[in-house]
Amino acid sequence: MTEEVAYAYAVLHAVEDLGAALDGVEGVAAAPVRLVPESSASALSAAVSSVPAHDFREEALRRHLEDLDWLETVARAHHTVIEALAARTTVLPLRLATVYLDDGRVGAMLREEADAFSRALERLAGHLEWGVKIYVEPQPDPRVTDTASAADTADGLSPGRAYLRARRSQRHSRDQSYQAARQAADRVETIGRTMAAGHARHRVQQGELAAGGGENVVNDAYLLPRAAAADFRAQVLGAVEGLSGIRIDVTGPWAPYSFATPPGAQSPATDRAP
Repeated sequence: MTEEVAYAYAVLHAVEDLGAALDGVEGVAAAPVRLVPESSASALSAAVSSVPAHDFREEALRRHLEDLDWLETVARAHHTVIEALAARTTVLPLRLATVYLDDGRVGAMLREEADAFSRALERLAGHLEWGVKIYVEPQPDPRVTDTASAADTADGLSPGRAYLRARRSQRHSRDQSYQAARQAADRVETIGRTMAAGHARHRVQQGELAAGGGENVVNDAYLLPRAAAADFRAQVLGAVEGLSGIRIDVTGPWAPYSFATPPGAQSPATDRAP
């Protein structure tokens, strides 16, 4: 028989019919999801699944975290469970690949951190996370080619000088786009200070992580009351008014990943299931 450990997705306050939200939801390793309570008298619970222990031991997990296909599969399942729960109740998402030896250890963790979990859940109640990304998209100068255009040479410039002039024009356009991005970022932060309960800055995305064209220069998250979300989105998207060479993307709503940092619950999996 394959040895199993308990994979923990999130801490939450169990509500009526929450189990129905998990019907048919597959967690990591296609396992069903269950709720482990702090105690019989408490609504504080953790959502967990049973997963093969050999995949989550320290050495195996270290190898898996370098396997992008494995990591993506686990991350998708982790996210699917949390989003299903977040549709019904307030959740504190736990770190990817947080595992415990068994349900008893999960319950002990809940009891040890019950006060901190309860305070965090109270703070996040009625709120969801929204992402705001700003991209610089300077327009390319068609005059920057390997040879000068006919218009450039008609101005009496040599091909080399025509090329240099076009390059200066392109750099000027790019500088203007970065300046516009700073203005947009200031506008968004002003909106956030007025409407959001929290603001988190993340590392900008590069390479395959950057969606669409342009250079990602702002990658922030805002914690918003549910009722304020539509107005926030509209105001943030309007922050580009009068500015050129930039794009703003607003994503969400998400469970409050960026604002869930309960003590103890973010420990590496290997600390919990050696």
